[in-house]
Amino acid sequence: MTRAQTSATQAGSGLVLGVLACGQFLMTLDSSVMNVSMATVAADVGTTITGIQTAITLYTLVMATLMITGSKVGSMIGRRRAFGLGLVIYGVGSFTTAIAPNLAVLLIGWSLLEGIGAALIMPAIVALVASNFSAEKRPAAYGLVAAAGAMAVAVGPLIGGAVTTFASWRYVFLGEVVLVVAILLVLRKVADVAPTKGHLDGVGSLLSVAGLGMIVFGVLRSSEWGWLQAKPQGPEILGMSPVVWLLLGGMLVVYGFLRWETWLVSVGKEPLVDPEMLRNRQLTGGLSMFFAQFLVQAGVFFAVPLFLSVVLELSALETGVRILPLSAALVLAAIGIPKLRPTANPRRVVRIGLLSMIVGILLLVAGMDPGANAAIVMVPMLFLGFGLGALSSQLGAVTVSALPDDKSAEVGGLQNTATNLGASLGTALIGSVLIATLTTSAIAGIEDNPAVPAAVQQQATTNMVSGVPFLSTTQLQDSLAQAGVNEQTSAAIVDVNSEARLEALRVAFAVAAFLAVAALFATGRIPRIPVGSDDRTNGIPASD
Repeated sequence: MTRAQTSATQAGSGLVLGVLACGQFLMTLDSSVMNVSMATVAADVGTTITGIQTAITLYTLVMATLMITGSKVGSMIGRRRAFGLGLVIYGVGSFTTAIAPNLAVLLIGWSLLEGIGAALIMPAIVALVASNFSAEKRPAAYGLVAAAGAMAVAVGPLIGGAVTTFASWRYVFLGEVVLVVAILLVLRKVADVAPTKGHLDGVGSLLSVAGLGMIVFGVLRSSEWGWLQAKPQGPEILGMSPVVWLLLGGMLVVYGFLRWETWLVSVGKEPLVDPEMLRNRQLTGGLSMFFAQFLVQAGVFFAVPLFLSVVLELSALETGVRILPLSAALVLAAIGIPKLRPTANPRRVVRIGLLSMIVGILLLVAGMDPGANAAIVMVPMLFLGFGLGALSSQLGAVTVSALPDDKSAEVGGLQNTATNLGASLGTALIGSVLIATLTTSAIAGIEDNPAVPAAVQQQATTNMVSGVPFLSTTQLQDSLAQAGVNEQTSAAIVDVNSEARLEALRVAFAVAAFLAVAALFATGRIPRIPVGSDDRTNGIPASD
């Protein structure tokens, strides 16, 4: 190959990688970009904060439940066509959201159409990386694509806050439409894989949607309804929170789905997902790590902005700026590790990444004290970013290389199901721990504080049993002033709230660190031999 041909090939590969990374960035952006602007969006479309939270929740729900079905559709119609079709549906959803006059239209555009589009796009991205890059180049390609998604989570609040502050939140979604059109214009540069003949397993699709939907919905509602015991004034079924029954029911339906798929294979029919795939040690190891990564990542990304925006009362823009070091470290690690150490041991890289995340989280635990300021998050963000980037540089290639390339779309569906389940559970779990700790600490602090009159203690304890809101000092002072509480009592309650907030954040970060440590025990399923190495092609088992 001549130097000119090599340059052209590299330029083409760069364009393809840019297209796929932009697609991943776009898909992930919606889960974080509006979190800092919910009040503005709610006022604009005539609804409440709960209504906007419902829209975000349903987007996650639709996306997570349709991933497996979306991957099968991609195999049947072609991965590039599925990517393009998903982009069109997603673009229509973004435009509908941008012009939404009320909550109903917002739900159709944001939650339904964008969720369906994402379910077609995300599995196709995994398959298109496999078809456009050789085995030795895939770790770097998957690393950059994964980094683009993690960057979207990190910079989403910054983008949403800036656009909402200086213009209108609607321009965020119009910007997504522009990006969709730009990707569609160059999509033909992406090499496709011919579609495979087959049919869609309707029963399996319904079972997977129902089972995963019940699990994800239960997890997302756990902070409002409680995990086991129903919260005061919340719904209950047979004396327990509906979350218990949703999780139990969902797991039973998923079990039924797997039994159905096994039966289809036994009678020679085509399943939605071949259960034999889930017996592959390397694939299940990669999926477990994806689940763990997004579990910890979502929990940390939930708690850090609360510290910056509520405890320190920084603006959405200032909060986003403080998280940027994470994005920089993440991209450098995701691109740099495969480039500088292409033959690195994947298992070792993943373990180093998890250890780096653990160090970053423990630094956050140590930094939660009354004198803390925004500077204390910088070093932890660098450790977290490096850790996430290290995982991103390996996991995509590990999962796809576990099976032949013609299974890459199905692997993409399973991979994105694992990441969405991890993200949902991480946010819900850390959120529940944080609010429970805050409530316990605040009640104990008020009851033990002699500066708070007994009558106020009794009333506050009664009101806080169902959960203490995570309020800034300014918000609490305003609320106490409106309630007519005297200055001495108000100051005592503010002090209790400040201490309880920091205690809640310490416990939340400690739980995130515990989850990251637990993930280390599952790294044994990650192969030692890098993807694309001669040893792999010579038949040495991936898990040796």
